Amino acid sequence: MTQAVRHDSMRARNLGVVLAEVRRSGPITRAALAEITGLTKTTVSKMVGDLLEAGMVTESGALRDGERGRPGTAVGLSGHRVAALGLEINVDYLSVCVVDLTLSVRLRCAQAVDNQAASPVETLSHLQELAHRAVDEARAQGLTIAGAALAVPGPVDDGLLHTAPNLGWHDVRVGDLLDFPVTVENEANLAALGELWFGSGTDDFLHVSGEIGIGAGLVVGGALFRGARGLAGELGHVIVSPDGPPCRCGGRGCLEQYAGQEALLRAAGLGGVPELVERLRAGEASALEACERAGHALGVALTSAIHLMDPATVVLGGIFAPLFPWIHGPAHETMNARLARMRRAVPELTVSRLGGDAATLGAAGQVIHRIVADPWTHVATSRTAAGPR
Repeated sequence: MTQAVRHDSMRARNLGVVLAEVRRSGPITRAALAEITGLTKTTVSKMVGDLLEAGMVTESGALRDGERGRPGTAVGLSGHRVAALGLEINVDYLSVCVVDLTLSVRLRCAQAVDNQAASPVETLSHLQELAHRAVDEARAQGLTIAGAALAVPGPVDDGLLHTAPNLGWHDVRVGDLLDFPVTVENEANLAALGELWFGSGTDDFLHVSGEIGIGAGLVVGGALFRGARGLAGELGHVIVSPDGPPCRCGGRGCLEQYAGQEALLRAAGLGGVPELVERLRAGEASALEACERAGHALGVALTSAIHLMDPATVVLGGIFAPLFPWIHGPAHETMNARLARMRRAVPELTVSRLGGDAATLGAAGQVIHRIVADPWTHVATSRTAAGPR
């Protein structure tokens, strides 16, 4: 028995090594895989055979490794079978996406929903319907959902959503309200991973998600910084003005009360972000003043974050993406005025091209990276989908 366990453990490790190298270097021949990984050619051939059977890799034309010897068959990741489901609950919308093993987005859907007026059970029931429809569409494309991850607007510890102030939720085990297995993660963390894998491609940055709430995710050396309990990144509750308006978190003068979606629209006297963008383009004074005020507050909060964390770049996403032309100036000016004396250069302030899709993509991407790191489970159960049925 012990020998069988050791054999399975070694096989699982070798599968992970081979698939990770295919992802990193592919298309690549078996001979090159053996040389790079240090595994025997026989072992590599066996691992590639298992991955082919599971639909995780594919073979293409001949590829020559060097000037001598016969060309070998190229092995690369396959986007034709294995896929992941990304989900997001936010205050005013639900979204889903499906991403295949090559990180190609196969489908995405978002629905405007007032989740503040709904209970966790009602919201999760609606999300479940969206998830099942997405899985049906994926299966119609020949894909198997191998796992799911869910982004939620609040701090999560071991699957427990401690609090989502803007939803009025407290201590909710979100995954228990769905009929399929799901990993639950803070939306700001997943948005940062979405930016890492689908966006800028840089390895060191602070990603700021602007919605009704404001969260941040710090990526250092290509890895997410989570904090001791995974609760890092609550930028929206950094105090901008100690005597400012009360916040749902129990504090006063938090960034969200100046630069969150509700605060911005309230200051501009408008009902939605698209309308705000139209008024900004038209040069309407109240809209411009609202963005200037929000940009200044964002600059104050980012100054504290930069002093503490020293990111190379700050990436603005969520509603800050369409508002970037009007938010950037006051935010950068505030940061420069407060940081220039201590720093040779102020971190670059850039805009995410992912907009509101970052967290959903990050959720799906997290599942894909988990599969690539440990493909054994999927190979062993390749005929059974792990997502919604």
